[in-house]
Amino acid sequence: MQRQHERRARLAVVAVGAMTAIAIGVAACSGGGGGGAAFGIEQRVEVPALPLPTGLPNPSPVQLENAFPALVFDSPLFLSAPPDGSNRIAVVEQPGRILMFANDRNVSATSVFLDLRAQVQAGGEEGLLGLAFHPDFATNGWFYVCYTRGAPRRSVLSRFTVSAGNANAADPASEVVLLEIPQPFGNHNGGSLAFGPDGKLYVSSGDGGSANDPFENGQSMTTLLGKVLRLEADGTVPADNPFVGAGGGVRAEIWALGLRNPWRLSFDRGSGRLWLGDVGQGAEEEIDVVERGGNYGWRVFEGTRSNSNPGNLPASAFLAPVHSYGRDQGASITGGYVYRGSAVPALGGAYVYGDFVSGRIQALVYDGVQAVQNTLLTTAPSPASFGEDAQGELYVCCFDGRIRRFVPTPGGGPVGDMPARLSATGLFADLATLTPTAGVLEYDVNAAFWSDGAQKRRWVALPGTSRIVATQAPWQFPVGTALVKHFELEVAPGTMRRVETRVLLHQESGWQGYTYRWDAGGVDADLVGDAGDSAVIDVVDGNGPRQQTWTFPSRAACLSCHTAAAGRVLGLTTAQLNRPFAFPLRVDNQLRTWDHIGLFTTDLGDPSSLAALADPHDATAPLAERARAWLDVNCANCHRPGGPTPVDLDLRAAVPTASMRAVGVAATVPVPGGSGMRLVAGQHAASDLWQRVGRRDAFGMPPLGSGRVDDFGLDLLRQWIDAGPP
Repeated sequence: MQRQHERRARLAVVAVGAMTAIAIGVAACSGGGGGGAAFGIEQRVEVPALPLPTGLPNPSPVQLENAFPALVFDSPLFLSAPPDGSNRIAVVEQPGRILMFANDRNVSATSVFLDLRAQVQAGGEEGLLGLAFHPDFATNGWFYVCYTRGAPRRSVLSRFTVSAGNANAADPASEVVLLEIPQPFGNHNGGSLAFGPDGKLYVSSGDGGSANDPFENGQSMTTLLGKVLRLEADGTVPADNPFVGAGGGVRAEIWALGLRNPWRLSFDRGSGRLWLGDVGQGAEEEIDVVERGGNYGWRVFEGTRSNSNPGNLPASAFLAPVHSYGRDQGASITGGYVYRGSAVPALGGAYVYGDFVSGRIQALVYDGVQAVQNTLLTTAPSPASFGEDAQGELYVCCFDGRIRRFVPTPGGGPVGDMPARLSATGLFADLATLTPTAGVLEYDVNAAFWSDGAQKRRWVALPGTSRIVATQAPWQFPVGTALVKHFELEVAPGTMRRVETRVLLHQESGWQGYTYRWDAGGVDADLVGDAGDSAVIDVVDGNGPRQQTWTFPSRAACLSCHTAAAGRVLGLTTAQLNRPFAFPLRVDNQLRTWDHIGLFTTDLGDPSSLAALADPHDATAPLAERARAWLDVNCANCHRPGGPTPVDLDLRAAVPTASMRAVGVAATVPVPGGSGMRLVAGQHAASDLWQRVGRRDAFGMPPLGSGRVDDFGLDLLRQWIDAGPP
């Protein structure tokens, strides 16, 4: 039914000469750009200045800049500085290398300090995960790494020594394995390392993976999984560890327990406190100040939420997080540092942390007893880790391959507020008919994202006479660009109700999403707050009347789906827009008309020579192209190189099937009761990919943005898998 709604929406935009447009427009759009055929629009209308906030958000005292513009890294997972007075930077790359270079913004070359790629099992949440220099590195040359090995899968903690006579290279033959931890699954490895003020080595270890801690490792004292460990420099157990001599198989290495996936721990240079970010299951992310012998609750608690308590332990047995946040703020915490540098005084004493999925960077102020303030600072593309240089200045390792650092924000005023009502945005000349302001263009896509059965319409507003750079992917849009998507649900046969209108706005600080909730009468829509909202709506579908929960996304949730890896803008691509559209004058190919009116910096050429995504609902198109298009639009915003997911799966339609890392590849986190394989050719029920699309629990996909399974898409994938993709 959704696709029928989408088709009705396409025809509804024709304001003048609808029948004539359909009669003469098909020929115009089917032959590409040649022949002098008329266009859907003959000339561009300049969009007037809109009352939308596009300036720098300068209540924030800080911003991020590219710390080393000439350097690009391969999945940078950590940054540190050797404590030897050399003012160098070490960057850990997930595939297995450590690169060393001068702490100089103009640096253009790096040295390979250590290359473990031949022995590291990398991908998803596995790889070279942690690095710590011994406090006496200047004299003993010791440093420590944590990495994943296979056959059997395990986490390895090793000590290496720098080469004699070459401070920029380690001796690969100097490895001393200090500890190995068996890993039952490919996720939740932890792997963060840090030396404390006491000179001991602290190691974070995840619960072993899968979901919901199936072996209850977090609370088990006989396993090192789901813990913070404390070791001497030689890997032995310090005599004052809290569980030394406990007996009964209790592991004496344990310093703290009850952790799910502790992703980055750090010591505050000022107070000496141990801070840790623990990734949540599906409800809350948490920040802990780790104490000796502390139990942080997993899986009895997820953040502050009660989860499962098979041992009937009292609440007094657990330490609450210092701070937690829900899915309205993000979906995978990246633990950070308490800032003790001097370059950004406004951050002094604040714990700066991030969220890998939403990209949000925030500052938490802790008074020693409780968190008293939490402030959104900025965003970064897939922040995988933070790090400090020798001076205590703070950096962010991002999965776009760049290292960014915090600098003060130079001058400027507040960004301003988004208008409280949709009618005040200036995007529509008439809300009653959804007639856009002159110059604001409606468009459509070849493959529509599943939105729980909603009908959608889309518009783009380019400021003034600015243009799109479409010669590269993703397309580049000028600051001030507003993208609008409107949602309606069928509440009675043939009767639609306006539910939501979203605005994705390109501000000077990057893209930001806003959502408006329509009133019951469909007259106007109110801006939803930063945390989002939800409503239960009576709707109808092919099975009759039912109730549907509609989620109005938070600002963070908008950026969680509109990922940095996908360029934030999802629907405006060559392959999506290369299709006919009913413009006000006539039907024409969208790219052809947009080219004609000068929306692009460079002429794209004949649309028939350009890529076009298949319509999954077009039964005349090849099955494989339809299924791959469905995966592209519904999954590839995250499942692509650099995307905010720990799974090395590439679901973009343009990627050859053999390069998807899907067919015949073991699942990183197998679906319970499944085969453990991502995709089994000819067997849809044995394919984790198909199983996940049909679920909306902790194993379901997508984890955000949908509460209903797309039955059509699920069946389309069934047909494709059973047909035996290569």
